[in-house]
Amino acid sequence: MFQCFTRVASPRRESAHDMRRSHSSAALLAFGVLAASAPWQKSEAAVAPACDPYKTYSCQEEYLGSGFWNRLANYYSLEWGQAGAPTDPKAPASRRDNWPGTPMTTPPMPFTEWPYGGTTPLGVTRPNSIDSPFMAAIADTSVGKWMGDNNFQLYGWVDVGANISSSTTKPGGNSPAAYLYTPNTIQLDQFVLYLDRFPDTVQKDHIDWGMRLSAIYGENYRYTTAYGLASYQYLQDNKTNGYDFPMLYGEVFIPQVLEGLMIRAGRYISLPDIEAQLAPNNYMYSHSMTYTYDNYTNTGIQTTLAVDKQWMVQFGVGNGTEASFQHLHARIANPNPNLLYPGTSFKQDPGSMPTYTFCLRWDSADGRDDINACANDINTGQWGYNNMQWYGFTAYHKWNDKWHISYEFYHESQRNVPNLNNSYVQGLNALYGADGGTPFSAAASGIRANAPSEAQCSSPTVLTCTAGSYGTTLYLNYSPDPLNNFSFRPEFYWDPQGQRTGTATRYGNLAAGWQHWWSPQVEARPEIAYYHSFNAPAFNGNANDSRFPANKANQVIVSGDIIWHF
Repeated sequence: MFQCFTRVASPRRESAHDMRRSHSSAALLAFGVLAASAPWQKSEAAVAPACDPYKTYSCQEEYLGSGFWNRLANYYSLEWGQAGAPTDPKAPASRRDNWPGTPMTTPPMPFTEWPYGGTTPLGVTRPNSIDSPFMAAIADTSVGKWMGDNNFQLYGWVDVGANISSSTTKPGGNSPAAYLYTPNTIQLDQFVLYLDRFPDTVQKDHIDWGMRLSAIYGENYRYTTAYGLASYQYLQDNKTNGYDFPMLYGEVFIPQVLEGLMIRAGRYISLPDIEAQLAPNNYMYSHSMTYTYDNYTNTGIQTTLAVDKQWMVQFGVGNGTEASFQHLHARIANPNPNLLYPGTSFKQDPGSMPTYTFCLRWDSADGRDDINACANDINTGQWGYNNMQWYGFTAYHKWNDKWHISYEFYHESQRNVPNLNNSYVQGLNALYGADGGTPFSAAASGIRANAPSEAQCSSPTVLTCTAGSYGTTLYLNYSPDPLNNFSFRPEFYWDPQGQRTGTATRYGNLAAGWQHWWSPQVEARPEIAYYHSFNAPAFNGNANDSRFPANKANQVIVSGDIIWHF
């Protein structure tokens, strides 16, 4: 849940069931392309060999030529085999003097600054800082010139992936492993489009503003969906591919307040995780379970204050997690008054309410170490669509340019979750379907799929209980050169009431992946992951179909994807 921004030498992109194909041989092809030759080769027709913008930046326009498709092809050709865009020697400094050092480069990492989210990174962001082939292709047009002059950029990527799994149930058999929901498939993970304007956070002499409009289409929409925002695709139709708008916000940067104050308002990715929903913001193709069952998006106001060059404080006010503002006071009829919900109506989403975030961030002076401690989305904790009370931290350490580690731990919980082990609740569910007699039953809300889970409480006599979970994961990373990185991800996840994953058990996950970049615009990520549930079978089921309960305690998934930026 973070955004990755510019590297020091050269600006880079920011950090932010229909029919499925299931042929294993095609799945192998999707991540086996790493053995193939580069699909984009320079040609004499497309490239002027006498001009090398990496040596003489001023000749880049000559190299690109004219015409949209010609310039687009030439820009991909220019960067092929390179670890970054050509550097403009006249460009202003990309970070403030004496600011903590930039720990990473993109490629091969998914970020340049240690992630903290909720803001455009302070002290290190310049306008027009995205390395985009599309923007280069339109730079000589009137539209492109207007956008450049006004600091707007339009860009995105296409991410296609595949997996081969030891599970076989379709759909959903890989779950609770995620972003690989259905086994043995090729899928469009995400097609993403961003319209950005970045505020200049390096300067200290004037107030600046920024914004982002984002759209996503593909299988991954199910991991960004907020209840009430086009959520019918996920909660009613359970579509394989769908659309969402995970980030819709504006920002104001006030540099005169200490070392800078950013105020963001709108919908944005929650903070402060290592991972994010957007494909380029992750080391690996798959995600840890720790991230999968976490908070995803917030809507509200988030402030980030740089107290000095090493300390930042973040405070936010919103309306809950994956919640829409129209649900703050919305009520619906209760079709079945009961002991859990005795009234004739109830809140449509009981978790939609005034909600607070408080985080503290510290960076070492050399930029090699970073710690974020955060209380994310704190309110009364009432069971809601995804009303998780999140307390945790992330930490990063860089030993040298080849080795670094990223670590995360959290505890999250909800209160008053219906007890699946109670006979009365079981009767409600039998009569009215899953979540019967609650705001999330089909009769009350129209939710026919993917409703919030109930809890397996320790006592069968209570109607509800507090359901919590613990997640911890780390990424150990080795980067032998600027175009390759190898990640090893061990993880432990404990879901004692089964409210997050559907099975009350402990999980272990070991995964290893390779991130290979052919250029700053094209990345492939093959990997292998092993999952184990310690106390009960948790894999190879379908959470939306009782005919297919989970029946495996072990699961192996070989997978990979290709991300193509534009």
